[in-house]
Amino acid sequence: MPPIRHLYVHIPFCLKVCPYCSFYKETLDREKMRRFLDALLAELDQALSRDALRPRTIFFGGGTPSALSTSQLETLLTGMRERLDLSELVEWTLEMNPATVSLEKARMLRALGVNRISMGVQSWEPELLKVLGRVHTAAQAERSYEILREAGFDNVNLDLMFAVPTQTRAQWAATLEKTIALGPEHLSAYCLTYEEDTAFYRRFQSGEYAQDKDWDADLFELTLDRLAAGGYEPYEISNHARPGRECLHNLAYWEGADYLGLGPSAFSTRGMDRWENVESVAAYCERVLSGKPAAEFRETLTPAIRLSERVAFGLRTSRGLDAALLAPWQPKVDEYLEAGFFEPHGEKIRLTRKGKLVADSLAEAFMGEPE
Repeated sequence: MPPIRHLYVHIPFCLKVCPYCSFYKETLDREKMRRFLDALLAELDQALSRDALRPRTIFFGGGTPSALSTSQLETLLTGMRERLDLSELVEWTLEMNPATVSLEKARMLRALGVNRISMGVQSWEPELLKVLGRVHTAAQAERSYEILREAGFDNVNLDLMFAVPTQTRAQWAATLEKTIALGPEHLSAYCLTYEEDTAFYRRFQSGEYAQDKDWDADLFELTLDRLAAGGYEPYEISNHARPGRECLHNLAYWEGADYLGLGPSAFSTRGMDRWENVESVAAYCERVLSGKPAAEFRETLTPAIRLSERVAFGLRTSRGLDAALLAPWQPKVDEYLEAGFFEPHGEKIRLTRKGKLVADSLAEAFMGEPE
């Protein structure tokens, strides 16, 4: 099989658990960190013993990877550089919380090969940051952005969130304008969703919070208009970039490429095999450091599942999909073309603006076997 070109590393530690986040994470424990870093590098050694790994993209997500100290990140990055062939590496992203950015850390990351930062700002409104349970302030986020520039990063993504409880349309418009003025190369603008097993979901269930699809759609359309006017292209429903600054790692996911995930709860897909690592730092370290696989769940995918995933994710991108891939669902495709949800784009089919407003619902029609 060809080498795996995309590597994801899950760092599950956070300074504080945000009330809307459903990803596996734990509060930061400095005493666990040395053992955890040893386990990550040991899992990488296991992977290299069975697969060729020549990454084109690497993505450190979480959790909060930047919650690790400068020396801890240096240990991890140095260990990876010693083990991996990075001759074809194009993009190395690390997620950062504005509260954990320092010039020393940023310069070290840049020196060791990280060339893209994704920073979770979410909002520039102090009261909304409190609603979201964020540990940083708006002023801190702006200063952290300046530090990243000072350290030499010329490819920065800022994460933003809309449809936050109590948020007004004017606040969201102001957040977009301020972000555009800063000039990041990439913007991710996510509509808040109420995920199970989160504090926000419990408040949603109790009726304290509510979701209004029309309101969400209005803010989404505002996002498209303001960011397009600011020079950003919506290359995926929630992701906007200056020309040529799309996230290559995420594009690989959306286009169905193989990828390897390291760390607790990380997924991997290799051909028709998919596995998920155990969702516990303690159990993960115990397994890997004793020479056992970290995977707790494995499955063999069918060609139909792979195809339906490729279609569901590919439809979210502005590139769209080759019409031939959609042929098994031709009656549904014709229906969506007629309804104005799809449009032809050369030899491809892609979502219209109207289709983007209900993308998740449309994608469900392509999951599983065609009728």
